[in-house]
Amino acid sequence: MLRFAPSPTGDMHIGDLRVALFNYIVSQQQKEDFIVRIEDIDKAKNIEGKDQEILDILGLFNINYSQVIYQSEHVRFHSAMALQLIHEKKAFSCFCSPAWIQKKREEAKKANKEYCYDDACRNLPAELVIDNTNPFTIRIARPEQAITIHDKIKGALTFDVNEVDSFIIMNQDKTPTYDFACAVDDMLSDISLIIREENHLKSTPKQEHVRASLSYDKKIEYAHIPLLQNAKGEKISHNDVEATVKYLLEEGYLPEAISNYLILTGNNTPKEIFTLEEATEWFDLSQISHTAVSFDLNVLKKINREHLKNLDAKELSRYVGFADAEIGALARIYLDEVSTTKELKEKINPIFAPREIPSALSADIETIKCIVKEAPYFEEYEAFKEHIVEASQLTDERFTQLLRLLLTNAQEGPELQEIYKYLKNYIGELIK
Repeated sequence: MLRFAPSPTGDMHIGDLRVALFNYIVSQQQKEDFIVRIEDIDKAKNIEGKDQEILDILGLFNINYSQVIYQSEHVRFHSAMALQLIHEKKAFSCFCSPAWIQKKREEAKKANKEYCYDDACRNLPAELVIDNTNPFTIRIARPEQAITIHDKIKGALTFDVNEVDSFIIMNQDKTPTYDFACAVDDMLSDISLIIREENHLKSTPKQEHVRASLSYDKKIEYAHIPLLQNAKGEKISHNDVEATVKYLLEEGYLPEAISNYLILTGNNTPKEIFTLEEATEWFDLSQISHTAVSFDLNVLKKINREHLKNLDAKELSRYVGFADAEIGALARIYLDEVSTTKELKEKINPIFAPREIPSALSADIETIKCIVKEAPYFEEYEAFKEHIVEASQLTDERFTQLLRLLLTNAQEGPELQEIYKYLKNYIGELIK
């Protein structure tokens, strides 16, 4: 079983989507179920509707899942597991106030030391615990020896007991902490492999320790993938608007192109342009880069252009508001100039918009309009051009300038001979 565990606290960014893609591909390769776990325990940070938005995006990218689990529905299990650990003396009540813990953190910082909880409450006599009316958290007792995991990307990794510490597993308000809830939920869902970004690496020994303390003996494998960074060399976050999936879709990047880019970047692939289905045939976690990679919008644009070119002409036309293969073929001509469907619309939409003719050209434009309206249908551009030039007595250069304005509502663009090929059946609509 593999899982994707997003939080409904903001727009999904491409780092999240990359993790979802990798998990989905590997689940397909291993013929295991793939689930989505919405980590919604922190109610104060949740944004209404973001959970459904996440699921909609996964659907748009053809990332299919067998089940959706809301972490908040498992709180009763988290509480039961915490109680079990207390009964087995593997966890303890901690009455240290947040102010006291902060004081200890500041002392450690001044001494240039890593803060580590001093287990002040670990061995309190039972009567002091029972009679204590102060708010308390629950901490799991630190491990007795270092924890070693084998990562499919990073190899063997060992964590000292102080890196794990006697960390909090239940807050004062009786809600579970992130690491405890994740550890329990991965256990409950029988997760076999966890693929996530490397910024979660510090959580791994803590979650391993939780499961070991609960006597869960199934070995969970890990793959911590290097981060995608923004132009500043920082981890891409919800604040990087241009790196959110929602923004990229609105800007006209195709889901298949975004998937292609996210699988390609920082990876050793047999080819540059491919589909999700093709990637499933050869994707290999061991080929992923061991270092962070930067999100490069220019590379994404290049990939998006190639995917647009590969679309069937009628399908391409739908992205610019038509269902006509000829308009799709016309749009394909402009793909030498643009990279997204948004930019493509900006080329095609003016063709069918009202013309604003400069006064200096209006007389000649009206002459051409009249000739075209009376002209027979011409299959070939050269015959059409010859007829208009002869009837109007305009020079080739003047004729080309005026006809381009009439046909495309622009003064520059592809060769008119190519444009005419796909607009000849729309001449009557364009020359009004």
